[in-house]
Amino acid sequence: MIENVGMPLLLSIGEFSKMTHLSVKALRHYHDVGLLEPVEVDPSSGYRYYLPEQVAIAQVIRRFRDLGMPVDEVRAVLQAPDLDTRNEVIMAHLDRMHAQLEQTQATVASLRSLLEPEPVTIPVEYRSVPATPALAIAEFVEAENGVEWWMGAFDELQRVAAELGVDRGGADGALFPGEFYEDERGDLVAYLPTTEPVTGGAWGRVRPYLVPAAELAVAMHEGPFGEIDRTYAQLGLHVAERSIGVAGVIREHYIVTVRDTPDESKHRIEVAWPVFRTATS
Repeated sequence: MIENVGMPLLLSIGEFSKMTHLSVKALRHYHDVGLLEPVEVDPSSGYRYYLPEQVAIAQVIRRFRDLGMPVDEVRAVLQAPDLDTRNEVIMAHLDRMHAQLEQTQATVASLRSLLEPEPVTIPVEYRSVPATPALAIAEFVEAENGVEWWMGAFDELQRVAAELGVDRGGADGALFPGEFYEDERGDLVAYLPTTEPVTGGAWGRVRPYLVPAAELAVAMHEGPFGEIDRTYAQLGLHVAERSIGVAGVIREHYIVTVRDTPDESKHRIEVAWPVFRTATS
């Protein structure tokens, strides 16, 4: 600690670290990114010094970081021009934390159900599906962006369908190639089936599309989307055990989703696996 009569009290970085429970490494990083800058840096030694008034600021930073708030958002809180702006940033982060907590709780519940000794066997039906006219968005998508892409695609499809006044031909759907699961990326197709082919060019990303005919084994997933892998597993095993699988895209048909109700227990999604013939179990 440096003490000079008539001069402000300066705390060395080591002292400041002990008082705030922030490591020297963290303090150096916060200085580098402009989050918490020392009041003085010795030009010869590079030693950093802080004011006692900065202790409270450091403690606030540590608590926000303990909550997982990104550095940029912590900076926005500290630099907020008024109370409303500061609270807006904090509430946005708390909302994300709440969503993460709900996701964690759902994952815990799913893990518990996986430990059940005898999982319920889902019914599987077989369908011969003709080629179906549709409006579609086809793009290469990274798996980490899949949900955001899905939401945006169907927002756009439904808007264009309403503007064109087309009649729906069934539930919305999507086509997933095998590489999307294997490589976490691939060419996805989100489509809205129509009763008649749509003529014309393009409307933003939306194009006329013909969903190909297929022979499918179909199972209904009921409940949270985060557990749809269980339906995929049971349906995939059903197909593999009968040696009826063929190369092709997996389809999802969205009967009831988050777009219809926030109650995940009511969500219904058909998973359709390509097979080489319609069959009976």
